Amino acid sequence: MEIKAILEQLYGKEIAGRYSERIEEKATKLLNYESIKSRPAFSEKDSILITYADMVGTQNGTTPLATLTSFIREYAEDIIDTVHILPFFPYSSDDGFSVTDYRSVKPEYGSWKDIELIGKHFNLAFDAVFNHVSVESKWFQGFLNENKKYQEWFESPDDSFDASKVFRPRALPLFHEYDNCRGEKRRVWTTFSEDQVDLNYHSPELLLEMIDIFLLYLAKGARIIRLDAIAFIWKESGTSCLHLPQAHLLVKLFRKIADKVAPGTVILTETNVPHKDNISYFGKNSDEAQMVYQFPLPPLTAHALLRQDAAALTKWAGSLKEPPAGCTFLNFLASHDGIGVRPLSGLVPADELEFLADEALRKEGKVGCKNNPDGSRSPYELNINYFSLIREPGEDMEYSVRKFMLTQAVMLTMPGIPGIYFHSLFGSKNWTEGVTLLGHNRAINREKLDLQRLENTLNAPFTRRDLIYGEYHSLLNLRRHCRAFHPKSGFKVLKLPSSKVFAILRGTAEGYKPLLGIFNFSNDYEIINLAKVKELPCELRELQGGPAINKSHFELKPYQFMWLTCAHQTALKKTGG
Repeated sequence: MEIKAILEQLYGKEIAGRYSERIEEKATKLLNYESIKSRPAFSEKDSILITYADMVGTQNGTTPLATLTSFIREYAEDIIDTVHILPFFPYSSDDGFSVTDYRSVKPEYGSWKDIELIGKHFNLAFDAVFNHVSVESKWFQGFLNENKKYQEWFESPDDSFDASKVFRPRALPLFHEYDNCRGEKRRVWTTFSEDQVDLNYHSPELLLEMIDIFLLYLAKGARIIRLDAIAFIWKESGTSCLHLPQAHLLVKLFRKIADKVAPGTVILTETNVPHKDNISYFGKNSDEAQMVYQFPLPPLTAHALLRQDAAALTKWAGSLKEPPAGCTFLNFLASHDGIGVRPLSGLVPADELEFLADEALRKEGKVGCKNNPDGSRSPYELNINYFSLIREPGEDMEYSVRKFMLTQAVMLTMPGIPGIYFHSLFGSKNWTEGVTLLGHNRAINREKLDLQRLENTLNAPFTRRDLIYGEYHSLLNLRRHCRAFHPKSGFKVLKLPSSKVFAILRGTAEGYKPLLGIFNFSNDYEIINLAKVKELPCELRELQGGPAINKSHFELKPYQFMWLTCAHQTALKKTGG
């Protein structure tokens, strides 16, 4: 579908004719921009580090972005290919997701030159926070001051708008009122908070402005553009205002523009919803996002470990279908947000959501709730560091690290590209004081670290950070040198007699050599018999080397995992962190 055809479905033929020409003109100007180039296809060598611009503070008078670049070059350049810098624009709240100026880098972080420096060493991923903008932005202040340009840019429906079916992701008001320059109240749509006012894409002028910003991000070298909260972006009276056809059309539009200007740029849609709705953003003809998050993976993996039962994880993973050609999954366990539990709907009994919420609270975490249509409330998000959720209070540290790395290895084995949050790679725990300090629950997993203290603990033997980083470094080194982890190598989930064990074959497609990832989610020893798995040879060996293993009878220790391949293949050298 061409740009004009998409606009016709959004606005009709007359408006589409005028605005398609303006969009084509903007896109054409960028075709010869020096930073624009085709992006390479994903492979087993790809992994994404998710981080804030100021995650490690400053050093010797440099900007936070320059300090971050030096740190990740030293500790992660050999294992990480892409850096997703969470919103680095000027903002008023929500650690960057309430943007005041889409075109600038927050001065306290650095400048576009700092961003481009990171891009010389890593691929870049940017956030397009296009559903909403800060109340402090020039746009919204212009709206309140009755500047004609901005009057149609915000969702300010009258009383005739039927919002009774609107899906609410928060236990907060759908609308807030703001005083305009004449002291009158203006009611404005606020999906996420009072400081984040929703933009109105019924206005083609607003869309044109957002496309101009999108093109700027392409010009600055973004290989991946993450469309934040895209499922909420279009509003229609009498509907849920979630996953509307127009939202999908907007994804198609951004994809079409990126394909024209910078072929190979990846559109990543952030839609924290059940799997069926999530994968709908691949599009019917693979013409929307090339990448979607595996949102059920974080809560299912935690559930498997906390219950010592991988049955739900196995059933869900076994139901997955290979994404369309040119598309893949982004696998992750932790992020700057909490651990969403809504994607568990239909995958585990409803009372298991309460179990996970109770576990988070028991381990000093928080729980976010949403309002339901019947007036009740239910958990939608666990606010807790992933390591802290996995660990039992007072537990031996090395034992806790083994459990944590089991979960991370599952994520690294699943088909797709791994997305690793900074605090997972470098072994952080709950930042409980941050909740009080910053006044919101998500702060518990958003600690900004002191560089010197971080490096001291990373380099101190047998500390939590040293143990986790060392194990992670080894696994990522192994992963990037094994073609079975290519996102298109194929996969098959095995159903074993014990529900405590999760097993997945990678490299099942033609031209690849199979690898088995096998994970014991219990504190018991498990005897494994893979005699009936025809895809595997009789003798196996761990990917990093070691003695041959008879596939018909071998043992997994408590919380042990293995990457197993043919015993006659050359073993890869294991490198430490």
